[in-house]
Amino acid sequence: MLKRVSITGPESTGKSKLAQWLAKEYHTLQVPEYAREYLKSSGPEYVLEDVIKIARGQLERENATAIKAHRVLFCDTDFLVTKIWCEVVFGSCPPWIENQFHSHRYDLYLLCYPDIPWEPDPLRENPDDRDKLFILYQKTLIENRLPFRIVKGLGNERFENARTFVEKMLQA
Repeated sequence: MLKRVSITGPESTGKSKLAQWLAKEYHTLQVPEYAREYLKSSGPEYVLEDVIKIARGQLERENATAIKAHRVLFCDTDFLVTKIWCEVVFGSCPPWIENQFHSHRYDLYLLCYPDIPWEPDPLRENPDDRDKLFILYQKTLIENRLPFRIVKGLGNERFENARTFVEKMLQA
């Protein structure tokens, strides 16, 4: 049975690099963050309807990739990201995203800690709020009793910490 791992957390915490590294390490696939592709083509300005389209696109990509993945699938973002994005930017989360957050679960959530330097990017919005956002992610994972581990460290240490958590999940 395919295991799904969400790599989640605030902006610029190494989620994309971690997803790529883990997929390579485990000889499987990763699902890139669809929001980057969407916003690169439509522009950095967005409304709530765009976030819903992004969430739907992410889910479609994840399900299509899952068919081809081997043993484990690494997902660079999830409905937790979209839920918190909506709540922070728009003050509430649309019911469809909220429902998906509660029904579309992962075997493991790797919550990336903001202990790596911020990397400027025209699509990123929160260089000064990463610690506050991290707490929102952690609180939501705890409240919903989701299986998560916090990934910390610089460079190879970060990758090895994540790999250790994935190994434990696969052996369970």
